[in-house]
Formats: sequence, C-alpha cells, structure tokens
Amino acid sequence: MISKDLHTHTTYCDGKNTPEEMVLAAIDRGLRVIGISAHSYTGFDPSYCMQKEDAARYLAEVRYLRAAYYDRIRVLCGVEQDYYSEEPTDDFDYVIGSVHYLKCGGEYVPVDETPEILKTAAEQYFGGDIYALCEEYFRTAADVVSKTGCDIIGHFDLISKFTERTDLIDVNHPRYIAAWKAAADELLKSGAPFEINMGAMSRGYRTTPYPSAQMIDYIKAHGGELILSSDAHSADAVAYKFGEYENLI
Repeated sequence: MISKDLHTHTTYCDGKNTPEEMVLAAIDRGLRVIGISAHSYTGFDPSYCMQKEDAARYLAEVRYLRAAYYDRIRVLCGVEQDYYSEEPTDDFDYVIGSVHYLKCGGEYVPVDETPEILKTAAEQYFGGDIYALCEEYFRTAADVVSKTGCDIIGHFDLISKFTERTDLIDVNHPRYIAAWKAAADELLKSGAPFEINMGAMSRGYRTTPYPSAQMIDYIKAHGGELILSSDAHSADAVAYKFGEYENLI
C-alpha cells in the first residue's frame, strides 16, 4: 500500500482546501506521510501560485500542522517550483520541479491551460509546427532538475494533458517520441524520481496518469525511479486511485 502523497495543493495557491483539511484527508486515507506543495511564485502569471507575501505564513502553518498531528501522520512542507520561478527553495523540505510554460518570444505560454493556446503558440512561434513546440517543451523539461534543483520530477509530459480530447498532438508521432526520449535520458542521469501524476485524471481531463504507459516502461527499463503523486487540488483527491496504480512502481 502506498503510504505517502507529496504533491498536493491548498488555498495558498490554486487548491480548494486548507492545509489542515488536506492533512485530515490524508489521515482518513491511511497515509503515513503527506506533503503540501504550494506552486512557487511566478511574477509573469501570479493568478495560480502562492504569493510572495504568503510564503512565510505557509511555512509556519504547515510546520504547525506537523507538530499538531505528529502522532498520526508525518507532515512535510514542499514547493512545486516552476522552471521559470526565481523564488528560493532552501526553507522547504523538498522540491517538485515542473514545466508549466514555454518562453516564446518574450511571452510565457502555458502548456496546460487549453489546447487552443497551444495551437495558437505553434502558429505564432513555430510556423504552425506543433511538434516543434513539443520539442521545445521537452528540451525545457530535460533541464528541470538542473534549473530547479528538484527532488521530484513533476508531470513529465504535461503537454499531453488534452490529447484524449483533441487530435492536436499525436503522442505516437516519431518526433514526439524522439523528443521525450531525449529528455528522459537527460533526466535519468540525475537520479531524481519521476512522479506518476493523477491530477489530470481526478479533474477529468484524462483517463490515464502522467507520464504515459510507454514512458513509464521506458523509465523503468533505464533504471529510473517512479513515485505516485495525486497532484490533489482538493481534499477528496488526496491519494487519488493510488490503490489502482501502485503496481506501476
């Protein structure tokens, strides 16, 4: 049985529940470790992330919960550090490194907001070549450990969020496969574990987790480590479908 969930979000960023509500949900699900991992501040898009002025209060509150519930569960204070965030991470127990944007012509293009945004970005910056955009995404992802110093690699193929709803990206296209394999090869050198992320499933965007089954097999075959993460944005999604997918790790 999987006993920890290290990727959860609260009202300090774009989550629906307080840190304490997430801790209580984790206890209810029988977890031994729960990690709260606020989105790091990104000045170019502050809409979804923890604000600078809230960071100290966030650290204090999660540490209070650690003490308050020490005899029931271990509570860790983490951060999901975006590739383009410049916020310090030294005060956190662990770091999840994630790529949520591509920097194109001075613009930060979100890769997980809508398929229309990706299509427009491909037309505007990549001559309409969606696979050139995907290649740039995976080149950026390949550098996420080096850039963020992360302990966990977050949703490695986030750019595939909408592939079950649209034919914009064919994940079996040779260029797509070559791009993610090159990125995986680079990240595997770091020894950081790749998360198997349930976030898009719990929110109804996908029926399978990130990364894809093909990627999971590749990571395993090349000696990589995997961990389960809910990427929960609400208390009811803590440890989402862990029992169903624990065999993957």
